[in-house]
Amino acid sequence: MLTVGVDVGGTNVRAGVVDAGGAVLDTVRAATPGEDAALEDAIALAVEELADRHKVAAVGLAVAGFVTADRRRVRFAPHLSWRQAPVADRIRRRLGMPVVLEHDANSAAVAEYRFGAARGAKHAVLVAIGTGIGSALLIRGEIYRGAHGVAPELGHVRMVPDGRPCPCGRRGCWERYCSGTALAATTLELLASAPWQSTLLEGYASGDPHRITGRLVAAAARDGDPLAIRAMAELARWLGEGLAMIADVYDPELVVVGGGVSESAPLFLDEAREHYAKVVTGAGHRPLARIRTAQLGGDDAGIVGAACIAREWR
Repeated sequence: MLTVGVDVGGTNVRAGVVDAGGAVLDTVRAATPGEDAALEDAIALAVEELADRHKVAAVGLAVAGFVTADRRRVRFAPHLSWRQAPVADRIRRRLGMPVVLEHDANSAAVAEYRFGAARGAKHAVLVAIGTGIGSALLIRGEIYRGAHGVAPELGHVRMVPDGRPCPCGRRGCWERYCSGTALAATTLELLASAPWQSTLLEGYASGDPHRITGRLVAAAARDGDPLAIRAMAELARWLGEGLAMIADVYDPELVVVGGGVSESAPLFLDEAREHYAKVVTGAGHRPLARIRTAQLGGDDAGIVGAACIAREWR
């Protein structure tokens, strides 16, 4: 049976047809609209396009936000327009097939546990670094949701009191310092103190600092741009701080680092591991979690996990 997984992120909506073995057979992508009706239109149109080419039986939505325990409603999504929205039922009525919601990081964790980097792990945490940070906790293969279905929201743990403003309404959240968005913000701060230390980054941004994105910074760092390398080092430091916090709270055997930013892991992950090992409580006197990158790259983990959940939910 084929099902569709849809990764509904703050930047893009990406839908894919997935088989029972976790293979993504076909995909469709669209920009994420900023209003409820337009966003649901974009999701439905993507699924309908795939359903025209494949016989699909159910849909799973991997959502960057708080999902109710019955997987029908989005309570709150920092990077999306939904607030207390009955998303699953509205899209089900339009498509005429079962629709289930899941937090995007939970979806990715399910995929990595079944087909990727978390296979066999009894206690694992997934950290999905993209526009923001999503996170999931797996205990013996089962997703831990907390009392109200929203745990663990690690990206919005406050790391810096009165720090950078966050779309969640607070300041200083971890994802404001460790994400693709954060990478661009760090670079802009560095540029403000030392404008255009290298022509590489200036060229990539066509001389306009406000065109800088996390992807541009990563590309410049790979090409040896010193300012971009400094920004990547800051990302590594904040990732190491977050890994130490995860170890102190959950003591997992494994942390899987996924999301779009993980595609640039060679630029920061070793440094993040070293920082984590130095700052974790009891450093030098406790076992350290293994830190691995996700095996289902890019958006595939969210799509595959959501499609798996839809297959079983149906």
